[in-house]
Amino acid sequence: MDFSSLHNYYERLVFEYICEHKVDEYPERDDEFFQDVACYALTRLPARYIRHDIDMAFYLAPGERNAMLDKVAEAVDGAAAFIDDRRRKAVGG
Repeated sequence: MDFSSLHNYYERLVFEYICEHKVDEYPERDDEFFQDVACYALTRLPARYIRHDIDMAFYLAPGERNAMLDKVAEAVDGAAAFIDDRRRKAVGG
């Protein structure tokens, strides 16, 4: 059996948000930082597993996508601040 098409829909939303909003905000940070941010944010979001992204268009209620994007922004913003703070303390302390 091949389950490779299954994934958490929030993954794509988190990755896109990081690329569009966080990379420029943290220019001194490397890929590992952003991977840590993604992992931390994803653990704070619900799992929403699908087979194909297009499937979500049929399952989302009106306004639900905007609510999901708001949750992603909150989770990623918090994760970036948390990870950045931890790394600064580790280097400075």
